[in-house]
Amino acid sequence: MSAASPVRLVVAITGASGAIYGIRLLEVVRGLPGVESHLVVTKAGERTIVEETDRTPRDVRALAHAVYRPEDIGAPIASGSFATAGMIVAPCSIHTLSQIAYCLADTLVGRAADVTLKERRRLVLLVRETPLHRGHLAAMLAATEAGAIVMPPVPAFYTRPSSLADIVDHTVGRALALVGLESGLVTPWSGGLGAREQPGS
Repeated sequence: MSAASPVRLVVAITGASGAIYGIRLLEVVRGLPGVESHLVVTKAGERTIVEETDRTPRDVRALAHAVYRPEDIGAPIASGSFATAGMIVAPCSIHTLSQIAYCLADTLVGRAADVTLKERRRLVLLVRETPLHRGHLAAMLAATEAGAIVMPPVPAFYTRPSSLADIVDHTVGRALALVGLESGLVTPWSGGLGAREQPGS
């Protein structure tokens, strides 16, 4: 991409619980100058959007700059020549995690993720499942060894969140930072009260 070209971010929303993470991510990216979101929503992801939010899949797709069908493995984001800043899967189901971990690129999400890894770009997976059995953990390890960043959306309470929206925003901000995008959603840790204690106090 030239200096004047937009920064492209691939976003996938899959069927795990936590559709709000992908939705909020798209909202935030929409407000970032010079950044485009390229979205894929799986069929299971559409179902989760309906079950968990007041949005429709159409509402969510309208937040993105470009949208692709999950079965369209010939879409631009399926090619390494389509330059991007990386890809965030939010939320990431265990099914999608397994596709990525074991190079099963027969869907657009799997193919786009595989392309992201082979081009040595950042791939962030908001894996949403608990408890975890050995197979889940093995898939996380395999994905990590391939170059992905496994980032379960774990709440950070040191930020003193006062709402669910605060918790979601912190996770979204951290995920965007991992692909090099500054959202303004995360305040850097400054050491807290302990950093202001005097020696010997």
